[in-house]
Amino acid sequence: MFYRGSDAREMGLKRQRVMDHGSSYFGASPGPSYMYNPPPPPAPPAYSYIGQPPPFPVVRLRGLPFDCTEADIAEFFHNLDVIDVLFVHKGGKFTGEAFSVLGYPLQVDFALQRNRQNIGRRYVEVFRSRKDEYYKAIANEVSDARGGSPRRAVPRARSFDEGKDLAEHTGFLRMRGLPFSASKEDIIDFFKDFVLSEEKISITATSDGRPTGEAYVEFGSPEDSRAAMSRDRMTLGSRYIELFPSSREELDEAISRGGLLPKSADGKDLTVPTGVLRMRGLPFSAGKDDIMEFFKDFVLSEDSIHVTFNFEGRPTGEAFVEFASPEDAKAALAKDRMTLGSRYIELFPSSLEELNESASRGR
Repeated sequence: MFYRGSDAREMGLKRQRVMDHGSSYFGASPGPSYMYNPPPPPAPPAYSYIGQPPPFPVVRLRGLPFDCTEADIAEFFHNLDVIDVLFVHKGGKFTGEAFSVLGYPLQVDFALQRNRQNIGRRYVEVFRSRKDEYYKAIANEVSDARGGSPRRAVPRARSFDEGKDLAEHTGFLRMRGLPFSASKEDIIDFFKDFVLSEEKISITATSDGRPTGEAYVEFGSPEDSRAAMSRDRMTLGSRYIELFPSSREELDEAISRGGLLPKSADGKDLTVPTGVLRMRGLPFSAGKDDIMEFFKDFVLSEDSIHVTFNFEGRPTGEAFVEFASPEDAKAALAKDRMTLGSRYIELFPSSLEELNESASRGR
């Protein structure tokens, strides 16, 4: 529990008080609430609570780092009153989601403005939520703790790490968060303290042949894969890598969903077969000059940038960029998930064929 300005004992009791005692969130209150004071007439806000109880001020967050703490959430919502943070677990493992209760309903709208901003290297989605969803999450936490209190003395994300430590090792690890430009040689270098060969590394792809950012690595023994977990959350290039105990069955399932990264004639991974990249998540107001500034370390012209539009002539939030060479395009992938304005941008290896197909779908 996190509550700015309160002592540790009050933090530990805050959620229980919210559950046990009514407040202006749940119905009419016999007296004024320190949590919420509705604006006096005749100047009510755009939406009015006159004649009805105010909504419960809770938001749901998704995509949190697995080492996220309550202090990180409070910093993410700086200048807002964070009353409670409830991390969501499933089977004892942190799901990357959380609920945050705020000081009063109007703060929900300010919290939603933080949608798709970053905590560390992860962008976080923020959604409007409801009281019953929050209470259901509390009940699930109590059940998951086998009757214990959902208020834990250690950060809740730690149970996720404990699950990794206790997981059975079969000699396989799954890597998540790889740069799309990562090759098998990069992965071998990441695990340079272990003996690996390219045949034991499987970089997975989507159904249309694009890298997923995940790979499976088969080590010489379960003991080696357990020891390699010490590299969890270390960086490869500019990206931090998450490691998970895995199995051959999980690898086979991942291959059945999409496949492996296509290979060139010499057997090397073909992450960027051409000098074309696709950008996704652009602000609708972004122009070619903004994209040239985003890739300011590369030589581009306006003719090499293709912003796509739908049939109504509106921007799709995507663009294709032709680089001078495949090597430049591969180097430019290092900017994957960096921001342009207030939006984080995803980059994907592409081709002239995909560019032409996208142009034919729009106008």
